[in-house]
Formats: sequence, structure tokens, C-alpha cells
Amino acid sequence: MIRNPLFALLRSSLFGGLCFATAALLQAAEFDQDHEPLRGILQTYVKDGLVDYAALKTRRQPLDQYLAEVASVAEADFKGWTEPRRLSFLLNAYNAYTLQLIIDHYPVKSIKDIGSFFKGPWDQPVVRLFGRTLTLNNLEHDIIRKDYPDPRIHFALVCAARGCPPLREEAYLAARLDEQLDDQARQFLATPTKNRVDAGARTVYLSPIFKWYGADFEKKHGSVLAALQPYWPKASTAALAQESLKIRYDDYDWSLNQTTR
Repeated sequence: MIRNPLFALLRSSLFGGLCFATAALLQAAEFDQDHEPLRGILQTYVKDGLVDYAALKTRRQPLDQYLAEVASVAEADFKGWTEPRRLSFLLNAYNAYTLQLIIDHYPVKSIKDIGSFFKGPWDQPVVRLFGRTLTLNNLEHDIIRKDYPDPRIHFALVCAARGCPPLREEAYLAARLDEQLDDQARQFLATPTKNRVDAGARTVYLSPIFKWYGADFEKKHGSVLAALQPYWPKASTAALAQESLKIRYDDYDWSLNQTTR
């Protein structure tokens, strides 16, 4: 039988394009909302909020694959998810892209060693999302803070520094997101090197996070201390009831949140 080579080429191209489009749609539609690949990574390489970056760098394929799946999600599909699903997806993406940024440059002593004076680590084009290439600053400030004005996000976004809240050994999940964010707040406020109450001096010492993003807490709760009140350890609650408490901000530890070997 005589075949028209042009027709065959056209049919092959159309079929290939259809298969590619179908695969892409299926991949986006079937995104694992349990974030199981990320859960495995965090359970393997995170301990007490610190990361074994050396080991993660040598076995990075699961992280790269997870972020490829994140990048495959179409914005239209994302917008059809519930708000807890959208927010947990974005928090996980931020933390996972931060891990990837660190291992791309590891060994480093601090995330601030990445980039240059004019274009630091949070302005590197490392985030692939919704068909665009963004920075960590874009993801945090232009998407997460803008569209999800819950100050508890600041307990979940981890910038690879020891001064940050701890990186969880599990992914954020829509069904447990409120519980996880509350737990992050309690853990962070229970760390005396970062946040503490000195009753005798009538002073609350806080992480600079609450200075940098104080407006986010004040917008919803009226003041930073009112926003934090439900999450302080019980031993601090009586001292916090005093009037005219002064707020002092501790120094921020920018050293890498890595495990010691």
C-alpha cells in the first residue's frame, strides 16, 4: 500500500502532541495531595528541625522529582482546589525549593552566601510554578502573603537558617493544616533562644521575624503579643498578663540549619 509521507508525518506529530498534552494534564490532575514524596524526604533528612544537606545532595533525585511535579501543576487546576490545599501546596513548595537552592550550592555556611550583594538568595530564579520562573521572594510576598493573610505562615516558611522556625519532619497537609500551623507556633515560642519572657524585667524577647512581619500579625489580632498569646508555653502566660511589657528583639542566627556530623 502506498503511504503519503507528509500525511504520516502530520499524523505522527498530531498523535505525539496529543499524547504529550494528555500526559501533562494527567500529571497535573493526579498531583499527590498527600505530598508523599516530600514526606519521605523530610523524614529521611530532617531531625529536630535541622537538615542533613550533605546526604540530601548525594541523593537529590526524589526532591528534584517532587519539584518537577510541583512545576507541572497548572494554575487553573490549582485555583480549583480548596484553600487549605492551595496553601499547604505553596508552603511545601517554598520549603522544598529552599532545600533545592541549598544543595545546588552546598557546602555553604549560610543561605546568605548564595547570590550576590545585588541579587541575594531570595531573588534567584529558582521557583518553577504555573508555567513561570519565579524567586522565593515572589513566592512568599507576591503569592503566599498576598493571597493567604494568615500570620501563622511565618511559622511554616523555613529559610534554611537556624533563626527560622523548625523545619517539620512531615509535609503540610490540607486536612491537618490548622493543627500543623498551631503546632509550629507553639514550637517556635517554646524555644528560649528565639523567644522568651523575662517576668522580672517585664520584657518579652522575640525573634526579629515579629519585627519584620509585625504588620501581618497586627492586621489580624491588633498587636503581635495578642497574636502570640494562645501559643506561649503555660509557664509564660502569667508574665504575659502584666501590663506595659516591653518588647526586645534578639539577633537572628543566619547560620545554616544543618545537622552536625
